[in-house]
Amino acid sequence: MGLFSRKPKTQEQRETLDRGMAKTKESFFAKLSKTILGRSTVDDTVLDNLEETLITSDVGVETTLKIINLLQARIKRDKYISTSELNSILRAEISHLLSQYNDNLPADFDSPMPTKPYVILVVGVNGVGKTTTIAKLAYQYKQAGKKVMLGAADTFRAAAVEQLTLWADRVGVPIVQQGMGADPASVAYDTLQSALAKDIDVVIIDTAGRLHNKVGLMNELTKIRKVMQKLVPDAPQECLLVLDASTGQNAIEQARQFTEATDVNALALTKLDGTAKGGVIIGISDQFKIPVRYIGLGEKMTDLQLFNPDDFVRSLFE
Repeated sequence: MGLFSRKPKTQEQRETLDRGMAKTKESFFAKLSKTILGRSTVDDTVLDNLEETLITSDVGVETTLKIINLLQARIKRDKYISTSELNSILRAEISHLLSQYNDNLPADFDSPMPTKPYVILVVGVNGVGKTTTIAKLAYQYKQAGKKVMLGAADTFRAAAVEQLTLWADRVGVPIVQQGMGADPASVAYDTLQSALAKDIDVVIIDTAGRLHNKVGLMNELTKIRKVMQKLVPDAPQECLLVLDASTGQNAIEQARQFTEATDVNALALTKLDGTAKGGVIIGISDQFKIPVRYIGLGEKMTDLQLFNPDDFVRSLFE
């Protein structure tokens, strides 16, 4: 199971991905065209322009320099790279960067779950689409025949509990909640206890979008993990960080904060359909050595897709 064994996307899923990537693709290729305008070979000027193109496409400085260094090594080896070859070389290098971190998580929504219940702890700041991502995950797993339960452990905002409860009703899955001000760890414990009693396949637990500082966030998430592990020793199997792709470099900073605060092992990038900053996927995955697991491509429940690097690169370059 994991990233490399995911089954190919359907034609409908590919079309959704292409629509969602349209703004990123248009912006990226407009910049790339200017990079090689009037040039037949990849020289220092082209590389300098390409560096600027990648950085302004939100790939990030560290990952951009890695790609430029790879191209320089290729030029040193082959002595010559035509600008017409640049697309295929870039495509191969980006595909490699995205494919080197196997997540070892269920390959698809309808895959057998490695444990029961399979626990997904969802983290991320307010406003990134965390609640709707949880709802879409619940829908996709339910459609795949799994019994799903939600846990409303973001108890710092009354609106968070209310929104998640509303989504649970819409999707038709049970939810455990204790209202605003309740102990988040207590909510997580009760959710797992109920899930075990009801033979639930997948548990998705929301957490507070923001605490007053990183230490507070770290302590809260550590406490939630510890109480869950009293019932399910290896919980959570998936610690999912939700990021808003449209925020570009700010998403990278959020990733830095949360990966320092807890053991994130999967990423979800939302709102790709409304932004030209989709290149941030490349930088985040490479910089933090964490696989992108889900991408949000629209408002429909089915617009949350399992991320496939080959399909992403195909959509970006073809």
